[in-house]
Amino acid sequence: MLKEFKAFAMRGNVLDMAVGVIIGGAFGKIVTSLVNDIIMPPIGLVLGKVDFGNLYLNLSGASYASLAEAKAAGAATINYGLFLNTVLDFLIVAFALFLVIRQVNRLAAKPAPVPAAPTTKECPFCYSNIPVKATRCPHCTSELRITSD
Repeated sequence: MLKEFKAFAMRGNVLDMAVGVIIGGAFGKIVTSLVNDIIMPPIGLVLGKVDFGNLYLNLSGASYASLAEAKAAGAATINYGLFLNTVLDFLIVAFALFLVIRQVNRLAAKPAPVPAAPTTKECPFCYSNIPVKATRCPHCTSELRITSD
């Protein structure tokens, strides 16, 4: 059983997938930082110094200065600002993945199909199409020289 697992784990597909998951996790952290630290602050500034991570609906009825304060008090909240950050994060990851897959598909263009070997040839005497392996033309009955390919 251990040998089977080792054979399974060492197959190229599993290793490729493991590398992809690790790189994907690291890329996800980069995109999250891009959204939270680079993209959202200027958008928040344009919209009146709004921190999207702090946008929430308080369901408890009490008033809190920030989302962190509401969470510390154990208040029920709907954190739509964090949701907006996550949606933007997802859209950036999806678009980046689309660009990568698009490039891979372009680079891995399918090669032109190899044409099949001809099954007929032309009789040198009457110019009719005859089978490649023919030794006598069925149309003019000329004997054909056998050529080895």
